[in-house]
Amino acid sequence: MDLESEDNQKSRVGGSGSETGVDPLTPVLRISQLDALELDTALEQLVWTQFSQCFQNCRPGLLTPLEPELRALLQLLLWRFTLYSSSTTVGQSLLSLRYHNNLSSSPSYRLLSRRQKLSLALLTAGPRWLQERSHSLLLCLGLSSGWPVSEIGSGFLQKGLRNCLTLISSIAQLASLVNFLVFLRKGHHPVLAERIVGARAVFSKPNVTRDITYQYMNRELLWHGFAEFLIFLLPLINTRKLKATVCSILLGGESAGGDGGRDGQGVWKECGLCGEWPTMPHTVGCQHVFCYYCIRSYSIANTYITCPKCGAEAVQLEPVKMEVEMVGRL
Repeated sequence: MDLESEDNQKSRVGGSGSETGVDPLTPVLRISQLDALELDTALEQLVWTQFSQCFQNCRPGLLTPLEPELRALLQLLLWRFTLYSSSTTVGQSLLSLRYHNNLSSSPSYRLLSRRQKLSLALLTAGPRWLQERSHSLLLCLGLSSGWPVSEIGSGFLQKGLRNCLTLISSIAQLASLVNFLVFLRKGHHPVLAERIVGARAVFSKPNVTRDITYQYMNRELLWHGFAEFLIFLLPLINTRKLKATVCSILLGGESAGGDGGRDGQGVWKECGLCGEWPTMPHTVGCQHVFCYYCIRSYSIANTYITCPKCGAEAVQLEPVKMEVEMVGRL
């Protein structure tokens, strides 16, 4: 009875394809399909963030042992109220897209069958869960590389199983790469799971306009690219030395003359890094003084040590020797 009702539903939807305006023959832009995937990923991360905040007052690491299962459960929950009920994900609905049953020979629009929806959910959440749980599963089966071979009766068999699992994982990643290259060429099925189950994204409305403009997406892509470039570039730049050089150029050598030299009292009253009274004062060969722990931490974090104040090359970390004159009161 369920299969008959499902077939009747599919025939009704297929017969009313012209009424709903769904045209499976109209090609969908590649960027729209990729944007839908990005929006779905952002929604899953947002739901997980909101869920984890419910346990922020509990002990740290409470959700860590069950994190893969909880992520898969939340993903299946989203699938139940989006893809299962309307044959479209949240990202696709924002871009006026939905899934079409590509296995059907009819030229009109066809909803995904229940089996296709379930297969798509399992092929999406299953591999991710297996990847996150692979180490624990190998330990349970005694296939971890850290397990002593002498304690295992069939060491060669388990080594072969480990190699097979590695080979299967490599083949799956290679297949995903090949599928993505085919998607760039053909414009269909950006995800391998969609190609396996026969689900293809089509427009849900005729003459559709994007709810998310290209200007916004281009700005986001440029910003993310610029941010990744800065993350790569900034650790290679000695920002303190650059700042000291710019200050010396703009302020006319204030760091050399304005501090009063080694005899000036202002240099000895504050650490060049934290700005407080120097504790266990040390110098790196210039006129500035630093706390021992401040300059030691700075030297550990930077392989090429220069003075953070004036940019002078560090010669050697030496303690400051000061003559203190005790003045007594009569």
